[in-house]
This record gives sequence, structure tokens and C-alpha cells, in this order.
Amino acid sequence: MRRPGGWWRVKSTPEKVETYTRWSFHFFGIIEILALGVTAYGRTGVGLATALCLLVTAHAAVCMLVSARALDWTRGRRPQPVRQMWALVVVSAVVSTTAVVIAERGPSGEVETAAGSVYGGVLCYAAGVITLGVRGWRRRVAVVGAFAVGAGLLTFPLEMPLLASVVLAGLVMVTGGFLAVTSIFSLWLLNAVYALDDAKETRVRLAVAEERLRFGRDLHDVMGRNLAVIALKSELAVQLSRRGRPEAVEQMIEVQRIAQESQREVRDVVRGYREAALEVELAGARGVLSAAGIVSEVTGETAGLPAEVQSALGWVVREATTNVLRHGDAKKVAVTVRMSEGRVVLTVENDGVAETTEDGLPGGPGGPGRSAGTGGTGGSGLSGLRERLSAVDGTLEAGPVGRGVFRLTAEVPLPAAAAGAALGVAS
Repeated sequence: MRRPGGWWRVKSTPEKVETYTRWSFHFFGIIEILALGVTAYGRTGVGLATALCLLVTAHAAVCMLVSARALDWTRGRRPQPVRQMWALVVVSAVVSTTAVVIAERGPSGEVETAAGSVYGGVLCYAAGVITLGVRGWRRRVAVVGAFAVGAGLLTFPLEMPLLASVVLAGLVMVTGGFLAVTSIFSLWLLNAVYALDDAKETRVRLAVAEERLRFGRDLHDVMGRNLAVIALKSELAVQLSRRGRPEAVEQMIEVQRIAQESQREVRDVVRGYREAALEVELAGARGVLSAAGIVSEVTGETAGLPAEVQSALGWVVREATTNVLRHGDAKKVAVTVRMSEGRVVLTVENDGVAETTEDGLPGGPGGPGRSAGTGGTGGSGLSGLRERLSAVDGTLEAGPVGRGVFRLTAEVPLPAAAAGAALGVAS
């Protein structure tokens, strides 16, 4: 069973920002009810105050609906909420007109004050919300301006002075414009967060594609040259054989030698592709994490370590960094390399790990059974790391060590000579 608040921890950063933005818009509706509807009870009688509060509540509910639909439209999940926006315009006009009637026929000046607050407030809120459903600054300014002009025109039945009508229209223009700018900035920030998240995923895919291109280029350079020589010498051997020349055997022996040499070079290319230098991987991890906005702390010495140990630990760093970028929501990652009693210990620790489900598997963005952060014990990535470490008699431990913190520890024994050299370098 998930702990309280687990639904929030399993969300990705863009999803958290979207939830915050969506509920901020709903909170605007609650503020409208409290500021315009509830305060009417202190200004007029219970009957009229209840009527005004119900009108404001209905208007706030429509505003919440429009803001939610507009947010989905901005993210490309729904069509533009044109009908809902026109419904908000109609509801705003009805509520404003009713407030004008109440203010005109009310029994006292307090009624006019309460109704006037409702009248101006609903127009300001409506202007700010409708701008969420349109694109382009001209259209948004036109929406706010239309509500401001409408606010001025609806004051004529109250026989308000011209200056007061202009001031009221300006107040709606300024307040509605402020709400509109605030709402638009919230949408811009949300889209920017999603764009950054997409860029992070794209960066990971490009890194993989670049490595594949490098491997393909190296393989082409090796095989292309040698295959061309093999083809030429084979053709020469065929011609010599047809003429009965003994040199054909020598040419085929040369073809055999080149083929064997090509086989060795291909193995070298593949071996270089599969091996990972620890120092290079630590520097790469630091750069990638910093580019993703994650604070990274890398400490320790790698000099003096055997090549096979560096390769195995380099793959641990690479896999851990990839998991942090893809599945976690980390803010800080610490990578430590240290020598301890003839063993080299690599520790990767990150925060931002999602809650686990009932079966003990991580319930992060990667889904059940996949690693969150560097987490997860059943993923194929960690299984592959254990296989690589087992080749050098190493071990791998991974698991949560605190609330939202995950630690991955790899230990590899060092030969006596290598251990002494590494300790000498470290000292």
C-alpha cells in the first residue's frame, strides 16, 4: 500500500508542474467565491447575499471548467474549447446584468457596493480565464479590451457618471489584464518544462545514435578497405588460376591472411565499443547530469586500476547515469570511487526515487518492475551489470537507503600489485 502522497512522488517533473498549474487555476475560482460571494453576507441581507453568492459560485465553476479545457487544449489533448468560452461569456453577462439590476433596485447603498463588487469581479476573472483558450497577443488583448468596454457600457442603466464608467472600465482592463498575463505565463512555464523534458529524452537518444554512428563508421573503415583488397586479390587469383600460374596459390594465401587480419580488427573495434573507461565515463556522467540540471558530485581516484576493472565500473557509471536521466526525478547525484582493503568500491547515490508498490517493485515513471533513478532490482540493466562485474569477481548491491534515496554499490577485488599501485597513487 502506498504511503499518503505517493501519487505525487510517482509523477514526473512536468506532470507535477501541470498538476500545480491546473490547481492554481482552480484556486482562482475559489478565491473568486470567497472574495465576491462570501463577503456579500457582510454587506447586505441574507437573501440577496445568498443570491449573489450562488451567482458567483456558478460563474467560478464555469471558469474552472474553461481553464481545465484550455489547459488540455494547450497540451494538444482536446480541441479548442470554443463552446465553453462562449458559455463563460454568456454566464458573465448574465451575472453582471443581474448584479446591475440588484444594485439599481436594491434597498440600500450597501447592496450597491456588494453588487458592484460582483459586477466588476466576474468580468475581471472571465477576461483572465478566456485568454487561456486563445493564441496570439492581439487576440488576448482584444478579449480583455472587449470585457473592459462591456463593463463600461453596462453601467449606463445605473446612471453612473461618465468618469466613473471610464474608471470602472480601466479597472477591469488592468485587473483582467493582470490575471491574463499571470495565466499565460503559467502556461508558458508549463510548456517550457515539457519542452525541457523532451529535450532531455532527445539528448539521450542522440547520444545512443551518435555512438552507433561511431561504431558503424569504425567498422566501415576497417572492413571497407580490407574487403576491397580481398576482392582484388581474389580476382587476380582467379585469373592466375585460369592460366595455370602457380602464383595463384600465393594470392589466395594473402587473401586468407587479410581475412584473418580483418577478423582481428573487427574484434578490436567491437571490444573498444563494449569497453568503457572509468575516467571517461565519470567525466561524461558529470557533464550529462549538469546539462540535465542535476547537481553532481564525483570524488575519488581511478589511476592505477586495471583496464578490465575500469571497464566494468565504467559500465556501472554509464547505466546508473542513464537510469537517473530516464526514470528518476533526481535533484542530486553523488558518485564516489574509493579503495578499501584491496577492493575498489564505486557508489552512486541519488535522490528523487518514487515510492514502491505492494510487491516491492519501484512504482516510478518507468512503471512497475523498472528502475526509478538508479533503483530497481529486477531490471535487465542491473542484471547486465552483475554479469559484467562477475567477470572480474565483483558484486553489485542496489536498494533504497532512505526516503526517496537510492544507492548502488559495486565492489571489485584488486590484484595485489594493482592494489598497491592504486593505493600509492591515492596517497
